[in-house]
Amino acid sequence: MVPMQAALWVVVLLVVLALLFDFMNGFHDAANSIATVVSTGVLRPAQAVLFAAFFNVVAIFVFHLSVATTVGKGIADPGVVDVHVVFGALIGAITWNLITWLYGIPSSSSHALVGGIVGAVMAKAGPGARVSSGIARTVTFIFV
Repeated sequence: MVPMQAALWVVVLLVVLALLFDFMNGFHDAANSIATVVSTGVLRPAQAVLFAAFFNVVAIFVFHLSVATTVGKGIADPGVVDVHVVFGALIGAITWNLITWLYGIPSSSSHALVGGIVGAVMAKAGPGARVSSGIARTVTFIFV
């Protein structure tokens, strides 16, 4: 295979994995956030889905791209992140989402992705490639 074609396949594979992760993020995290209000009868399923969708859209105006910036630059040295790290992070996050979904364990897809990035970066470059302040901020907001 010509190197350009190989690079194209890598990009296509990463886009497919990212879309798969995004789909899982939708059904995984949305289910966690609306399950209580539906199971208790506070809202009907359609109302809860609309409620979740509305606040997901509103969140971009409140938090801007702060979370994306932290994930993109705030938890690992950007110079270490390459195609292999992204591939490892996505595979790790998707696997964790499937395991927690299968066993009915509520967890966050976003936090799974952060863990996947940290793990892949450490596997590639060691603990020195982590940005401890960004990881600490992320862990803090898991509990907040």
